[in-house]
Amino acid sequence: NAKCRKEFPLSGVKPHMKAKGRLPMAEDLVRYEGEPVAVVLADSPYTAKDALELIGVDYEMLPAVVNVEAALEDGSPLVHEDLGTNQCLHSVRSAGDLEGAFRDAHGVVSLRLEEPRLVPNPIEPRAVVANFERDSGDLTLWLSTQAPHQERSTLAEILGFPEHKLRVLSEDVGGGFGCKIDVYPETVMAAMLSIQTSRPVKWVEERQEMFSSTIHGRGEIQYVDAAYSADGVLLGMRIHFYTDLGAYCFGGNHGVADLLTPSGASGAYRVENLEWTTTGVYTNKMSMGPYRGHGQHASAYAIERVMDGIAGALGLDPAEVRRRNFIPDGAFPHRTPTGREHDSGAYAESLEKALRLAGYEQLRQEQRELRQHGVLMGIGLATTVDASGFGPSGALSVRPGYESATVRIGPTGGVTVLTGSSPHGQGHETTFAQIAADELGIPLDDIDVLYGDTHLVPYGVGTRASRSLVVGGSAVVKASRQVVEKAIGLAAALLNIDAEQVKLQDGIFFCEDIPDRSATWLEVAGLAYGSLPPPGGIERGLESSVYWEPSGYTYPFTAAVAVVRVNRDTGAVTLERFVSVNDCGTVINPMVVEGQIHGGLLQGIGAALLEQAIWDENGQLLTGSFMDYAMPLAINLPNFTVELVETPSPHNPLGAKGIGESPTVAAVPAVANAVMDALSHLGVSQLDIPLTPEKVWRAIQGGSESQG
Repeated sequence: NAKCRKEFPLSGVKPHMKAKGRLPMAEDLVRYEGEPVAVVLADSPYTAKDALELIGVDYEMLPAVVNVEAALEDGSPLVHEDLGTNQCLHSVRSAGDLEGAFRDAHGVVSLRLEEPRLVPNPIEPRAVVANFERDSGDLTLWLSTQAPHQERSTLAEILGFPEHKLRVLSEDVGGGFGCKIDVYPETVMAAMLSIQTSRPVKWVEERQEMFSSTIHGRGEIQYVDAAYSADGVLLGMRIHFYTDLGAYCFGGNHGVADLLTPSGASGAYRVENLEWTTTGVYTNKMSMGPYRGHGQHASAYAIERVMDGIAGALGLDPAEVRRRNFIPDGAFPHRTPTGREHDSGAYAESLEKALRLAGYEQLRQEQRELRQHGVLMGIGLATTVDASGFGPSGALSVRPGYESATVRIGPTGGVTVLTGSSPHGQGHETTFAQIAADELGIPLDDIDVLYGDTHLVPYGVGTRASRSLVVGGSAVVKASRQVVEKAIGLAAALLNIDAEQVKLQDGIFFCEDIPDRSATWLEVAGLAYGSLPPPGGIERGLESSVYWEPSGYTYPFTAAVAVVRVNRDTGAVTLERFVSVNDCGTVINPMVVEGQIHGGLLQGIGAALLEQAIWDENGQLLTGSFMDYAMPLAINLPNFTVELVETPSPHNPLGAKGIGESPTVAAVPAVANAVMDALSHLGVSQLDIPLTPEKVWRAIQGGSESQG
């Protein structure tokens, strides 16, 4: 019996929230399919599976609630009976004169938008190996985690284990997309069983378990009313976000639903009058949590559908409506009604570049010609802002906002960079080495980047929320500059000049006034580590550790153009072209950036056209395998046209903004708008994603009939 009765810790809980945490294993009541109820420990996975057959569980079937709106109705089954409600949180906030905006409006766009639950589904599932050594009292865990130090701290708290005796190693994680940030019950159980038995314990998730027991993404319903003027200017907006939290507060879902999701309600546009309401709801499902674009997708999807709604109502081009509503290029920093401060941007420039690359005017002409022959072609735009590189600490109460780095130059001049940020495909080893190389003037081949070992690297927040380069890279900059500052003092002693006279260029320390004197990093390192003490009281060694905290979020921008064809007979949507122009601030490595953009677009397109998790009325997951849950394949995608625009952020020394999620956020509304554009002349104005062939076909039949 390895039961643990300590709940997973919750942060960011506010007075208006009825937050319910979870235990590692269910006791007496199972609230969702996939919640652990028992654990088997065996010498092999085959023996363990055989032993499972010997376990009998008597279940009393209880009514389930899997729909957010149904969960709020009187008489609905309660996920947590002691609360007396399924509502975890509810808040209403506003800015400006909303009544005046609607009173003066030429018209109002009203929408109901629904985004289904998504399953992150990295190729590599979650896994853990736990090894407790009774002699030393040390517990070591090899984990597929995006945040080793955060995982260590949480485990220590749940287990009541000394944190300094707990080591977490995370190396080749595989994909993560947010679902590998938090501690899961299986990790706790593996650690507890290893402590109890003094033997290594291994657990590897199976695909069916990932579908039912790993954090899901999305699960939102939005009601939007947007008031606009006769010339297409958005005057004011009222939006209500309903968030499906699942059975428990977990993975910070309560804080994101309350703060981050509504914060982007105004998007890239000037909106002075805004009311935003948030309602977080418990359902009998696995908890919603971090997934690429987390907290930004719902607001971006809503405002982009509004822009197309205004265009359709007034007979304007969707691009022109966006131009009339953009935050002007000279208006940065710009504070939105929800309190976000957009750091920098060139929204109009990015859109115009995307339109040119797509050949937008020619596409519109082609569309008109094809419609005369009954061909359904659609062109969709999206111009979205993402929030990345979160900080400072306290800006999002469920997570700290700093990051750490150590830069160390050894006796032979080689460099080791240790980072608290832990990669899983973002290219830290390349970009962090480039940053150090630029600051130090040392070749890339002489720089190693280490991460993912809590006994080796400084305490860090980990990789999430498109913050690695923005925050972790900035920590490397600061640490490198401190090392250079110390090295200049040593070089001054070698050159017999004042430190103020020393310059560093291409790895050489020199004095402009004495061109025949110079020193290399090898010589400076020799003085720092040599047999004689460094002069002038300078401490030995050449290293610096930094904890760097940003002054604010960065706000990357994506302008996307999607071109689709819809098969009138089957409803199948073919994505023919996709253009993505992205502003991620200063670009360190264009190839790494483009790789992130491609991956982000893929997942956004999958959400728009294919992916959805479905439950029956009893809470049974119907899409629990790849037989029933559709994922995008290479054959579903066109070649992407990707370009960059650079407006440096003032919030970090690199001028960088995150890029991992902004393309995902833009891809969903771009594709959705394209499909709606293809069907608009048939009288179809709104379909919820995913835009599956059956859903589109039914709309075509209904629309065609209504057209006579």
